[in-house]
Amino acid sequence: MRQLRLPPQLVIGFVLGLVVVLLARSCGPGSGTSEGASAAAPADDGKAHTTRAGSAPANLPALWPAPRSVRRDAGTVPIGHGVAVRADSGTDAATLDAVTRALRAGGADEVRLGDGPRSGELLVTVTSSGPSTALRTLGVDQPTGLAPGGYVLAVGRDHDQHDQPRAVLAGVDADGAFHAAQTFAQLVRPVGSSAARGTLPAVRVRDWPATAARGIVEGFYGTPWTQRERLEQLDFAARWKLDTYLYGPKDDPYLRARWRDPYPESRLADLRALARQASADHISLVYALSPGPSVCYSSASDTAALIRKFRQLWDDAGVRAFAVPLDDIDIDRWNCARDAAVYGSGRGAVGRAQADLLNKVQHQFLDARDGAARLITVPTEYDGARGSTYKAALAAGLDRGVEVMWTGPLVVSPALRTAQAREAARLYGHPLLVWDNYPVNDYTADHLLLGPYTGRQDSLPGAVAGLLANPMNQAAASDPALFSMAAYTWNPAAYRPAAALDAGLSVLADGDARALTALRAFADVNRASRLDSTQAPRLAALTAAYRKGGAGAESALREHLRVLASVPDTVPASLRTSAAPWLASARDWARAALAALDLRSGRSTRAQVRSLLAAARSHTIVDWQGRRRTVEVGTGVLDTFVSKALG
Repeated sequence: MRQLRLPPQLVIGFVLGLVVVLLARSCGPGSGTSEGASAAAPADDGKAHTTRAGSAPANLPALWPAPRSVRRDAGTVPIGHGVAVRADSGTDAATLDAVTRALRAGGADEVRLGDGPRSGELLVTVTSSGPSTALRTLGVDQPTGLAPGGYVLAVGRDHDQHDQPRAVLAGVDADGAFHAAQTFAQLVRPVGSSAARGTLPAVRVRDWPATAARGIVEGFYGTPWTQRERLEQLDFAARWKLDTYLYGPKDDPYLRARWRDPYPESRLADLRALARQASADHISLVYALSPGPSVCYSSASDTAALIRKFRQLWDDAGVRAFAVPLDDIDIDRWNCARDAAVYGSGRGAVGRAQADLLNKVQHQFLDARDGAARLITVPTEYDGARGSTYKAALAAGLDRGVEVMWTGPLVVSPALRTAQAREAARLYGHPLLVWDNYPVNDYTADHLLLGPYTGRQDSLPGAVAGLLANPMNQAAASDPALFSMAAYTWNPAAYRPAAALDAGLSVLADGDARALTALRAFADVNRASRLDSTQAPRLAALTAAYRKGGAGAESALREHLRVLASVPDTVPASLRTSAAPWLASARDWARAALAALDLRSGRSTRAQVRSLLAAARSHTIVDWQGRRRTVEVGTGVLDTFVSKALG
């Protein structure tokens, strides 16, 4: 073969260009750097930049979840004091409200809906039904062929109309338009920024989710969230493009112990408010009733009671999605003698009985109602990927449209593989939803789980009907992990756990640099979980460097411990109540470690260190089973450092 010889200048130019591309990629959401640092984009260089799916150009803020495709075009577009907004008939009020709030944050004093732009004004066009003529004026491809919830967002200038500044948000459907509005809001105020920007980068975004159902399953034991926390979580989920909220707290008596009883008006009003907020946030609120501990499967009156309860939620609260979880019950006994006579004995008989009950709900209630979502169930055998007589009987008897929830190979699964999910879907014979027990901590109530969502294979979302994460009893503390889960389920190929966790902490800090520093230190000592047992990697590295006697190691360790000692006063207010025992423990452990450092110089005594050590170990919580437990913070790192100092 003839050898191709290239001029040296061309080779050098190619290498330099490759270096620039690699540096640009290191600034995107796939890097391990702090996303909170990118509060504002660098000055525009007048050139167009195109990236592959999942990455972000260096002169754009990181967008979360990472879009599938982002192209940075030349120039910027000022928001200005006056903005005209046009929308099609399918665009709902919540989408327009998100766009309007973003524009006002960016300096628009006057946002006129349905009006045309004045000379030089920005025109924002929002569509919710696919192709948009406004995209053609910017030379941007239509959202045709994207998955439900997908969208195209473009910002630029219409050169055929005297460089008219334009922004176009085109969803394949109403959900897509709403998701586009969330991305548009980040262009105005990037994640980690303390203020909005008055100019928009010229950009083209083409985006869609990896799986249909992405969200939260409030299914933990112990103190349930408050109504305010649930409403806040709905807004949080919507902001990061989650679309499902399964309401199933174990301590709601009307879900489990008193499942036959209708809701009193006071409780029904709360559910009505949740359904209303979920609808505005483009989230499917799934009401999950758990009759398993006492239901008689063959009882016509019990079936009628279940359907009557669902009818109350449909008619009086506006709920349109329902689940019948049958988890955490004794599968080896019947609740009534009639079931034994009708179905026989054994786990296969339980599978047949449950299939009958679920089919009656589907056929007698949901099939007759327009707008009803698929019924969801949680089988009694809800983990593992091995066959059983129960799974076979349930699969054979259950209506094909019912979705089955599965927790993975274990109840709390350190890893989730696509092959495992496919095998589970085959065994259950139905569409599979993952009920992921992270970051839930009811089984380890002395820990906060502030590590990133990890251990899930990139191809998993595309192989299942959806993924829902079970959060902690502490709502605000769950947000960083839920944020990273949202990033994963939307675009797993671009997902980087460390970067996503840091961005989630930046969201919680809401532009407060001191709070973000404190959150990083606090999350570091509350990181270990069954997904990743690594504890306090930052602090462990600092203590290791100190022991080696590296230059500046002691001062670096001291500064980190001072930050940790300040966390009760510096983390966001939303975290201070629910995480109070862990915040106090982190403060006292940091003080004990600082005193341990001072032993060497004689500025503290062993008695002082022991006193601070006792204070650090004094913080407790009561778990859902009524047991008092000492909270754990930085276990294996902080306690080891102090113990070694004491000899």
